[in-house]
Amino acid sequence: MAPSHPPAAGVRIRWRDIPAHVRAGGELRLGAGVSQARSQRGGFSPGAAARVRLTDGRRAFVKAAGAAPNPDSPAMHRREGEVAAALPRAVPAPRLLGTYDDGDWVALMFEDVAGRQPRLPWRRAELDRVLDLLAGLARTLTPSPLALASVAERHGDEWSGFRDLAAARAGGDPLDDLDPWIARNLARLAALEATWPLAATGETLVHVDIRADNLLIAGERTYVVDWPHAAVGAAWIDLLVMLPSVAMQGGPDPAGVFAAHPAARRADPAAVTAVLCALTGLFVAHGRLPDPPGLPTLRAFQTAQGTHATPWLRQRTGWR
Repeated sequence: MAPSHPPAAGVRIRWRDIPAHVRAGGELRLGAGVSQARSQRGGFSPGAAARVRLTDGRRAFVKAAGAAPNPDSPAMHRREGEVAAALPRAVPAPRLLGTYDDGDWVALMFEDVAGRQPRLPWRRAELDRVLDLLAGLARTLTPSPLALASVAERHGDEWSGFRDLAAARAGGDPLDDLDPWIARNLARLAALEATWPLAATGETLVHVDIRADNLLIAGERTYVVDWPHAAVGAAWIDLLVMLPSVAMQGGPDPAGVFAAHPAARRADPAAVTAVLCALTGLFVAHGRLPDPPGLPTLRAFQTAQGTHATPWLRQRTGWR
């Protein structure tokens, strides 16, 4: 049966489509040639992703991207490499083995984890594993072991969706496609959204993009991959960011899961509502934009998350 939610997928290139000099640079850093490569699907990137076997028998996972078709991809890979290189070993993430960067193409070589993404629609047992993982991360990564920018500094330009929509309305856009509740309360939502940077303040290293496609279940361990958005903020941010995607992919209602989670029990309710407002605004506003090059499902994925975040936000605000 086909999934009822948009897939998290870019139009990935294959291993053999990576320029030869980039592949050679990656092999040099791995210390052996690639004898076999199996391209991987899924994830919001138009770059290559492959599980490779090396000539000395070792295995690795390699991801690589150039400026075409999406000019933002190399910077994302570069940022991911910087964070991955600094993550403490206590973090359940694949270890970075090497980086290739020629100013255009960036390739990252990781240890190969023989795991799989959570099954969708979500199974409760696997969701509980991930929720336990988030609780452990919140404990392990507080205070943050890395001197990264705050969530507000890192994502402030993007998490302004309701303010952007309010400006568009003031400029004459009727915004006829908005959810009626959002349309009625847009000015209030924009004002609430403006408070999120302070509300997100905290001392925890957070991933800021945990979803099913950024998780690997491998035996008794669960790994978190793809850390380019990492920042420092409130311990409950990863939980809040993940739950709309969980609901979209057949999981439970976000409100109950959030309220019961250890990372959220001491959270300031007003702060949670402000950050949820900003997250919902991002999903709603960005979902109306054209798809970025090489990412044909991103906007539909964001729109679907917004559809599940909106009733949660409406419940928390109590606005009619």
